Formats: sequence, C-alpha cells, structure tokens
Amino acid sequence: MTRVAFLHTGAVVIPIFADLAATYLPGVETQNLLDDRIIADLGGGAHEEQIAARLAGLGAVAKTAGAAAVVFTCSSISGYAGRLAEELELPVYRIDEAMADEAVGLGSRVSVLATVQTTLKPTAALLHARAALLGRRIELVEVLVPGAFDAVVSGDRPRHDALIAAAIREQAAASEVVVLAQASMASAADQAEVTVPVLTSPELGMRRIAATLTATTDPVGER
Repeated sequence: MTRVAFLHTGAVVIPIFADLAATYLPGVETQNLLDDRIIADLGGGAHEEQIAARLAGLGAVAKTAGAAAVVFTCSSISGYAGRLAEELELPVYRIDEAMADEAVGLGSRVSVLATVQTTLKPTAALLHARAALLGRRIELVEVLVPGAFDAVVSGDRPRHDALIAAAIREQAAASEVVVLAQASMASAADQAEVTVPVLTSPELGMRRIAATLTATTDPVGER
C-alpha cells in the first residue's frame, strides 16, 4: 500500500489533513511528522541551513518508514521542498501550490492574509512566481492579521476565525480574490460571507496531490 508522509509545523492542522486524506486519498496510508517549533524559530531568525537540516531529518524518517511521497502542509517551509526532494529522491509536494495557481487564474488583484510574518512572505513570493510562470501580472496586497495567531495558540479558535473573517471582508472590497496563506486559517473562510473567492490551501492542494499520485506510478522529483 502506498504511504504518504505529511510534514507539519503545527498540530492544529493534523485533523484537517486526516479528513482530507480520507476523502481524496482512499487506500493510501498516511504518516504525520511534526516540528512545532519551526515557526517560532523562523520568527526568531533561525538560519536557513538549520531549518533545512531539521526538515531533512523528518524527511529521512518518512523515507525510512516507506513513504512514497512527502507533503509540506505549511507555507512557511514550502520553499524548502525542491531541495528536500533532491536529497530524498522522492516527490515533495507543496500544499499551497494549487491554491496559488487558482488565485492568479482568477484575477489580477489579489490579497493574501496570514497570521504570522514567516508565512506571509513565502506565500507572496509563491504567488508572484506562479503568476510569472503562467504569464500573468498581479497586484498583491499582503495583510498580517494581528492577534489571530495568539488566539489559535491559546485554543481560542472562535476569536481566531472572527479576526480572519473581518480581515477577509475588509480586503474583499478591493480584491478579485483573497488567499489565506495558512492551512490553519481555512476554518474562517466561510464566516466572511463575501462575493469574491476566498481560497485556502488544504483541499485544493489535496485534490492536486491525489490527481498526481493517481496519474504517476513512479513519481520522481518535486510536484
């Protein structure tokens, strides 16, 4: 049976991906690997090589355990996917790539929201990169939602979601599409009740991964 390893930077998203894996990856074994200090350490100025080494360690565990592919569920680390894929000689999927492609295909005025700076910048860079790859130009507004990260860390999911929903409503007035940079923000998407698309990475990413795994019998390299 095929096994896929999910690399997480926060335990809060593990149930989200368990549910999505049951829907989109039936018959696939899943493994969850967690380093819940990466976000804090990135925010504290951890060196790129240190983070890469930690991800390589988790990747090695996944490969030793028989994983056929690895999934990064956090945009803060998604920029390390290509390097890890080369080291492991396994596909390493970025959960946010499908979301970025969808966003730049929907409009040129894009707002990206995040609850931590370490995720905001990589997601903005990914949106610009995918737009360039598709031959599109985008006007990107980057928004950090104050207080939301502290709320979810303390276990106050309702406040977290309410703060994000308010930020979505504010940005929707001048945007063609709103992007939520973190998988942990997905629960707030439906609360905003706006007319513009609000995109989250988990389901879009899992759909693409499922399609790729189905179509590729012996995948090699980053997807």
